[in-house]
Amino acid sequence: MFLLDVFDSTIKKLKSQTANVITLTNLSFGGFAIIFAMEGNLRLSLLLIFIAALADRFDGMAARKFNIESELGKQLDSMSDIISFGVAPALLLYQGILNEFGGPGSFFTVFYIGCGAFRLARFNITESNGYFTGLPITAAGCLVTLSFLAIPYVPAQTFLFIIIILSFLMVSPFKLRKM
Repeated sequence: MFLLDVFDSTIKKLKSQTANVITLTNLSFGGFAIIFAMEGNLRLSLLLIFIAALADRFDGMAARKFNIESELGKQLDSMSDIISFGVAPALLLYQGILNEFGGPGSFFTVFYIGCGAFRLARFNITESNGYFTGLPITAAGCLVTLSFLAIPYVPAQTFLFIIIILSFLMVSPFKLRKM
């Protein structure tokens, strides 16, 4: 009996942390994406950001499936999202092209990260009502990351425009239905 109780207790503990482990996986991929971007390995950085997006998709699903949603999980998810969909994509695009603009490229890279952080903070203090206010940072980060693929084909100024528009969309008041 004792072993069965210990086994059951261990399974319950593992189950209760499943979503947080997936969230930390998201954060890890985002962290590695930043490191690889700084080292100039931009294609690997791009791939890691998209893998982080997959992990981000599954952490919420796991939390709902196992009924383990928590305030800690919500905060941890936001901290992971600022790394994986704020800093990592911004640095990827900066290393890929925005650095050519000097000060304005640096400013709008940091501006994007700040808008993403603001958007996440606003999300964390509002009640869930079936809508997002502003563009979710995950979507913005994936769009920034996708835009990196267009660098050889699109004028450089386009990327400055993209990062500015996505920054403002994240902090804008428009409502977007949750899926």
